[in-house]
Amino acid sequence: MTSMQIFDPSLDKILEQKNSLSVFPVRADEPDYAKLKNVGSQESNCYGGSIPLVTLEETESLRINGVEAIGENPDRNKQHAFHFNADNCIGCHACETACSEKNDLPPHISFRSVGYIEGGTYPSYQRMNISMACNHCDDPVCLKGCPTRAYTKHEEFGAVIQDPDICFGCGYCTWVCPYNAPQLDTEAGQVEKCNMCVDRLEVGLKPACVSACVGNALDFGVVENTPEGREQIATQLPGFPDPDITKPNIRFEQSSSLPREMARTDSAPVKYVRQADGQFKPAIDRKEGTKKHWNFARLSSRENPLVLFTLATQTAMGLFITLFVAAQLGSPALSVLAGSALYPLAILLVCGLTGLGLFMSTIHLGKPMRFYRGFNNLRHSPVCREGLGILLFMIFAGLHLIASLPANAVIQSFVVLPDSVLLTCNSVALVCGCLATLAACTGLYYMYRCYRIKARPFWDHWQSASAFTGNTIGLGAMLAAVLLVPAALVERSDYSALLMVLSALVAVGIALEGIGLLVHSRAMKTASHEGAASHYIQTTTFGKTYCLRNILMGINFLCLLALTAACSLNLISGAGGLLMLLGVAVSIFLVAVTGRALFYVLVIPTTMPGAFFWKNKAFEQHARDIGLADFPQVGLVPDGH
Repeated sequence: MTSMQIFDPSLDKILEQKNSLSVFPVRADEPDYAKLKNVGSQESNCYGGSIPLVTLEETESLRINGVEAIGENPDRNKQHAFHFNADNCIGCHACETACSEKNDLPPHISFRSVGYIEGGTYPSYQRMNISMACNHCDDPVCLKGCPTRAYTKHEEFGAVIQDPDICFGCGYCTWVCPYNAPQLDTEAGQVEKCNMCVDRLEVGLKPACVSACVGNALDFGVVENTPEGREQIATQLPGFPDPDITKPNIRFEQSSSLPREMARTDSAPVKYVRQADGQFKPAIDRKEGTKKHWNFARLSSRENPLVLFTLATQTAMGLFITLFVAAQLGSPALSVLAGSALYPLAILLVCGLTGLGLFMSTIHLGKPMRFYRGFNNLRHSPVCREGLGILLFMIFAGLHLIASLPANAVIQSFVVLPDSVLLTCNSVALVCGCLATLAACTGLYYMYRCYRIKARPFWDHWQSASAFTGNTIGLGAMLAAVLLVPAALVERSDYSALLMVLSALVAVGIALEGIGLLVHSRAMKTASHEGAASHYIQTTTFGKTYCLRNILMGINFLCLLALTAACSLNLISGAGGLLMLLGVAVSIFLVAVTGRALFYVLVIPTTMPGAFFWKNKAFEQHARDIGLADFPQVGLVPDGH
């Protein structure tokens, strides 16, 4: 009878072991299939990038578990990749289990997941399983998008590693990644992802998921090397997003014939249709029929703070530009406001709305107290540039307010300042106003760039710019009218010219947004990507809400044209014009909120297919409706941010 050897997991004991590199314990009986093979490599990959990332002498320690040791793998400086053989995968989920066990993951987080697509009819029904984790891309969009610089593309093994301690939980990397690799843990308030098991690689072992694969579907090694017993190293697979987005380091084999159409088993209305060149492209799968619904309750989502953030900041920017630029251009209807008592209050409201927007964007974070890290990646991240632009806008608008106070008629009635001081203050106010306008335009541009995401085709259209710009013009001018027209009415002065100019501006904003929506709708109807599926949901699941939004937008536009014409003919006076203005303002606000909520809930990312229970939005909603989601073992992400 042999005695059992007890493994001591302490670091000191690991350092004493000769068969370990001090970063991961290696068993004496480690099977050969779990070990990395050193078989040489090509000099470049299929994307034209270099496989040797640096010379072997330049590689550094990955400091795993605080250990400075460097692995002896001769391919340590080369880009490594997963290889997935779809013909061999039996959907046992052993890879998921091994990954979760090694990384000690909670039930609702999985760095590797297995989904499937199916097609055909009995008796020729076929199912293809897909196992997917991080692909450690040549062009990692998660790294460029992350505002905190939590991601690093290492020259050792080519691993893209994310540091949860740096992350503040904005989740932007989960938006831009086409493969749903980064996982937002709403309970921990941070993102985590597959780290290529670099601790195992350092000691010559393949990642845990590969070693655990029962069907020999997963393999791992230097990219472009064909694993033993394999014939293909393709870059595409049915259901796999366009590799040109990030140049992923994963290779596929799938030689068995598949039906012309393969459907997802999750609730996403997407299927994959084989083209003439043999590649599969996404198309709409009309699972829910064509009936239209309201679904007002489903307009609420985790992105509600972003709905308020974008609308509040756009309204503030629009109000400031309307008042400041009109004054500089000498608009008779608006320039007189620069010296009135209402002007400081209006600019103060601008700063307040901007502050509210920034506060909402902060509470959207998983770790709000780390908001200051949102400027760490100005070189790459549009999120950083957006936040900086809006923050500078608020600062310069505040300085403009302070500098403009000495010239204000109300202040001058109490304090008389020398002309030289007034001249200096006016110059400072002008400079700060110009800088605030520039910062507003910059922030608005990068707000738009945040949503030009190839992994979310519904957003990746210039309509996002027309919607944001239209709301900035329309909401800003409308708020200006709501502030200024009642003031003019109280002072018993004629507000026809003022209302005419502002109504025309609001109408321009609505027209700009409406044109974008019309062009976007036509583009999505003819598209062959997930954006078309998003538009299908828009016209069915939210069909009645979508129609109501469009009808109200048209009515608002016509009312504003009528209001502009009536003002030009001096047909508007007294409280009647004010009541009409307030009615249109309420309608415009409701349209803006509804449209922005639809913007967030409709988008379908280019993620890999899920399963019936796992990563299936319909099942998640059903589980929440019946209370099943309250049990952590079900594995649903907590409904929060």
